[in-house]
Amino acid sequence: MYLPAEAARIHSFFTSMTEFSFVAFSSIFFLVDPFAAVPPFLAMTNHADSVARRRMAGRAAWTCFIVLSLFAISGSFIFKLFGITLAAFEIAGGLILLLIGLEMLQARRSTQEGVSETEEGAQKEDIGITPLGIPLLAGPGAISTVMVLMGASPTWQHAIPIFVAIAVTSLASYLILASADRVRKRMGDTGIRIMMRIMGLMLTAIAVQFVINGLARINLINLSPQ
Repeated sequence: MYLPAEAARIHSFFTSMTEFSFVAFSSIFFLVDPFAAVPPFLAMTNHADSVARRRMAGRAAWTCFIVLSLFAISGSFIFKLFGITLAAFEIAGGLILLLIGLEMLQARRSTQEGVSETEEGAQKEDIGITPLGIPLLAGPGAISTVMVLMGASPTWQHAIPIFVAIAVTSLASYLILASADRVRKRMGDTGIRIMMRIMGLMLTAIAVQFVINGLARINLINLSPQ
């Protein structure tokens, strides 16, 4: 029997799932941004052969996956432990993303990597876990984002796209870093910077939306259609 109300409810659920999945994947991938990690990765592994680089890329990808998954799972507990509301974390996370996005528009990522991290990595034989896995891939922006996304999930089904996005991003990070030489030759430093700026633009928009959502939760603004 055809039920318009039931059909509308199902349509609304799949629409929200599609939108949430897009936001989850785009925000996590843009923040991890494995393309931007290619230059520092090559600089820190100039002493290593291709086999060692693939091994370190694998460890970095697993580190990224484990760290982001753990923070996604424990996000609600951390909120309760410190008495932090989701609105406060959405606003704070949005401001962090905004700073990262503005830096990416200038083809920089000082919040995730800097001279100290690159110098430290150049002196280590294996950079897979630190500084490549964290903070170059799983940096403060990505960690805060997965926590906000989990806290904002209206149903448990909405948590599935978050972990799928984390897994896909980690896999993509491995594939990109494992073939970092080819990626750099094909894209070049200019291509990588252009890609970073495009991701920064999208990330800035997501950051503003996070802040708007946080302000709406405390009724400072009204998101309902007029």
